[in-house]
Amino acid sequence: MAGEITETGELYSSYVGLVYMFNLIVGTGALTMPKAFATAGWLVSLVLLVFLGFMSFVTTTFVIEAMAAANAQLRWKRMENLKEEEDDDSSTASDSDVLIRDNYERAEKRPILSVQRRGSPNPFEITDRVEMGQMASMFFNKVGVNLFYFCIIVYLYGDLAIYAAAVPFSLMQVTCSATGNDSCGVEADTKYNDTDRCWGPLRRVDAYRIYLAIFTLLLGPFTFFDVQKTKYLQILTSLMRWIAFAVMIVLALVRIGHRQGEGHPPLADFSGVRNLFGVCVYSFMCQHSLPSLITPVSSKRHLTRLVFLDYVLILAFYGLLSFTAIFCFRGDSLMDMYTLNFARCDIVGLAAVRFFLGLFPVFTISTNFPIIAVTLRNNWKTLFHREGGTYPWVVDRVVFPTITLVPPVLVAFCTHDLESLVGITGAYAGTGIQYVIPAFLVYHCRRDTQLAFGCGVSNKHRSPFRHTFWVGFVLLWAFSCFIFVTANIVLSETKL
Repeated sequence: MAGEITETGELYSSYVGLVYMFNLIVGTGALTMPKAFATAGWLVSLVLLVFLGFMSFVTTTFVIEAMAAANAQLRWKRMENLKEEEDDDSSTASDSDVLIRDNYERAEKRPILSVQRRGSPNPFEITDRVEMGQMASMFFNKVGVNLFYFCIIVYLYGDLAIYAAAVPFSLMQVTCSATGNDSCGVEADTKYNDTDRCWGPLRRVDAYRIYLAIFTLLLGPFTFFDVQKTKYLQILTSLMRWIAFAVMIVLALVRIGHRQGEGHPPLADFSGVRNLFGVCVYSFMCQHSLPSLITPVSSKRHLTRLVFLDYVLILAFYGLLSFTAIFCFRGDSLMDMYTLNFARCDIVGLAAVRFFLGLFPVFTISTNFPIIAVTLRNNWKTLFHREGGTYPWVVDRVVFPTITLVPPVLVAFCTHDLESLVGITGAYAGTGIQYVIPAFLVYHCRRDTQLAFGCGVSNKHRSPFRHTFWVGFVLLWAFSCFIFVTANIVLSETKL
């Protein structure tokens, strides 16, 4: 995610890329979606989910188009450098000097993609993995680049705060069984407060903060180092995730089939739309990781169709997970982390399955936390980096990791309201990453491409939503969402 060109990596087929993209999008946000569905009503939730999925697909095609334009720019620069080296070696005549000067002036006027060579490969082939930070540097001015990194950093802080709260919250729910957590002898509608007892004199909130401190001490030090060779760890967590999702869907369907479903969700409740919007945006987030996913795909001939298929499958999965949840459980009994609804003996009789689902977020989120933390730290370094400069050891190894780790831990210390954390992160930083940045990227890359090639040559990976109307519509939608969420928060606080 930092602003650099990285190695493409090992190539894989388009269908493997489809699976990777599915795994990337379906993450922590999916576990908070059932409660958001129950709060906003099933019809409103379904309409908003489909619409936000469509908008995410639109901006995903924008990012792919910008990636192709960035590759063309890099290809042009390499060809120009090669040509200059050849000219330096072979030409001394004044005619050659004039030609070089003319080429230089032409390049100054059209610095992006001004190379037209017959018989050469398509310049818009996506072969170099150009991260979004590098694309921002290519197509934005200095202010735009800084705003891009600010948006990425805020989003990653939200990510880390969600992770830092989810793990201790899950541990608290599962282990505070003496007088607090759902157990075989506890009624399904029992409600707990943070001030309820957990172990002896310790309250539930005390247990939560103890777990948060342990989580920080165990995983926080990884922020001060680099995290590498996580391939097999990620495969393991992906496998655990899909086992957990499948088990939850099957258990919910079985209860509904046996007429044990307790849910009677409303048709619409607009008071819950704010959190639902943020959760849905967060749950469709993938734009910042597209270069890592798309570039290694060996055949990109039908890339847009495969991405569309991915979104259809993801929509179907989110719908299945959420609808089985809201009809299986009462809305007021659905928890922020959906897996915790299955930590009850009346829902799951087998203790191993019950504890696996209850502790599932602990295993999966704990493996992602160091990766996200290192990514955030590197983005801080890139934001303040100056050409040719290096950071002192204390700044590089102490200051940047500290400012990465402390804020999200403090947020998690103050609240474990996961639905609100996901909602706010998705509604603000998520809106910037998913809507605003892709829209501006595609607008500027189209303008530069047209200046370089004219109207006769088009980007082979151009978005199906090529009319300028779609760029304006995405930006208008992002602005409207920002105003709506902010007004909703202000009105809610005023009522309180």
